[in-house]
Amino acid sequence: MKIPSLLLRFPHCYFSRRTYFTHFDFASRADFLRVESLTPAHLDRIKWMWSSNGLRRELCQQVAPDQQIEGLSDREQRLVDRLYNGLIQGHRACLAEAITLVESTQSRKKKIAQFLLQKVLSYHREQEKLNQGKPLAFRVGLSGPPGAGKSTFIECFGKMLTERKYKVSVLAVDPSSSTSGGSLLGDKTRMTELSRDMNAYIRPSPTRGTLGGVTRTTNEAILLCEGGGYNVVLVETVGVGQSEFAVADMVDMFILLLPPAGGDELQGIKRGIIEMADLVAINKADGDLVVPARRIQAEYVSAMKLLRKRSKVWRPKVMRISAKTGEGISDMWDKMTEFRDLMLTSGELIAKRRKQQKVWMWNLIQENMLEHFRSHLAVKDKIPLLEEKVLSGVLSPGLAADLLLKAFKDGL
Repeated sequence: MKIPSLLLRFPHCYFSRRTYFTHFDFASRADFLRVESLTPAHLDRIKWMWSSNGLRRELCQQVAPDQQIEGLSDREQRLVDRLYNGLIQGHRACLAEAITLVESTQSRKKKIAQFLLQKVLSYHREQEKLNQGKPLAFRVGLSGPPGAGKSTFIECFGKMLTERKYKVSVLAVDPSSSTSGGSLLGDKTRMTELSRDMNAYIRPSPTRGTLGGVTRTTNEAILLCEGGGYNVVLVETVGVGQSEFAVADMVDMFILLLPPAGGDELQGIKRGIIEMADLVAINKADGDLVVPARRIQAEYVSAMKLLRKRSKVWRPKVMRISAKTGEGISDMWDKMTEFRDLMLTSGELIAKRRKQQKVWMWNLIQENMLEHFRSHLAVKDKIPLLEEKVLSGVLSPGLAADLLLKAFKDGL
């Protein structure tokens, strides 16, 4: 935007050609104008105050920076501003569009998404300061084997929370087919009542082959949901197994949901996911399954006594619930709030979140480094040739990997 002719009446004030005027408004008096500008050199917001006393400049710390505005076109900047403003005002359509932008694998859209995330993160920090440093939302991870009743539980649990004036966001992760690459994304169809609730938002996302039962961008989606005003974020993940507990590195509390036929205590110890659980819930404890549910509960209580304690203030609990009848759901929420309060008071929750951010940063570095390695000019043409030699048995996989890594290092 060009410098207004009104401001050019003050030749003693220097304006760079790379100064961007982002906002103009008039006060009640006709002789008073305030203009906000953003200098790209240091990304600080500057207020130019013009009154009868002349023009003066006031340097202020910005709350929500327009990060590196010169890196985006006008159209892209308008998109970021529209999504950001709609998001913090609680518009679900803007939240959905923002998550879609973050999930995109196109390089340009990934860059735009990072601008948006940085603005939301700045807003998030300011809101936490106003909340006396306490987290704005309770992040809960939910996992369990197929048939454990995760979707039924989420609908029953989510409806109870919305009736108590909470805003609930559900990030349901669907596995992608290794053959076709597609996902069914059918979890939302099972939550018919919750999906119609205006205080709830359900977002199914494909894993696209990402390990750990979560998508590459689940952490960013959690941040966007919190920016949209949702104070309970549920992350439903794919199955369970020895390696599928990456969700535990992005939530405050991890819940394992099991059916009554979940195996004996030895099976419970063998499952690496048990070690990460803060709460184990035996679902479907109704009708003829009440007795098996009690037995499984007792066996898992015994199994968890043998596990190493991960928190100084909390020992994992095992409960029986029924998502079908609603029995035990309210008591389960009481246990969850007890966990949150204890962890917050002890400082473990804040420390856990900080550690999670570092872990997720390195996860993204590893993923991006692999992508960079595959597309590097020094190894891009050699990969098919060495793959063919490995398939034919001429080269061992280890030797082929060493050759590719050496070519990559030499090409740097």
